[in-house]
Amino acid sequence: MQRLIATLALLAAALGLGGCGYNTLQSADEQIKAGWAEVINQYQRRADLVPNLVNTVKGFAAQEQQVLLGVTNARARVGSIQATPELVNDPAAFQKFAAAQGELSSALSRLLVVSENYPQLKSDANFRDLQAQLEGTENRITVARNRYIKAVQEYNVVVRSFPSNLTAMMFGFKEKAQFTVENEKEISKAPKVDFAAPPAPAAKPAN
Repeated sequence: MQRLIATLALLAAALGLGGCGYNTLQSADEQIKAGWAEVINQYQRRADLVPNLVNTVKGFAAQEQQVLLGVTNARARVGSIQATPELVNDPAAFQKFAAAQGELSSALSRLLVVSENYPQLKSDANFRDLQAQLEGTENRITVARNRYIKAVQEYNVVVRSFPSNLTAMMFGFKEKAQFTVENEKEISKAPKVDFAAPPAPAAKPAN
């Protein structure tokens, strides 16, 4: 009899948790983990392209040291941040990661703008292949980020909504970090590159 009562109590508790959003929270949390893993995967794909891209550009435009160094340093800052699954639970660390990725995006944009000034570089088969890979990766990053953003929005709504918010508080489900408008502005910022020709040397006075 006691075993039957315990079984019924467990069944009632399970039904209660399901009705209060526990299962929904679990499902939404798993969607975020999957979405975040894909975001990281695509960002890593981009980071892996950077060394070859920088070396190729350097072969044709070694004088663009500031731009080349900017890309290298931005990649190093991205690599210094451990993009663990727990990062989405730490808003400050998440925003630091997002800012670093935005900085790399801007640095790569400046690099591609500089390449327009070097016809031989633009015609190089290796550079064209790397550029195509980078563009494809940027598109995949956008898709992955959008999926993550949607997953976080749906999860955060459940965390804030009644009565699932009570379940969230009981089991420690908290709102997840999200990409912000500032991130989008940084990533989409148009690079400023000055291609103005240097001033002509002053004419020597006639003897």
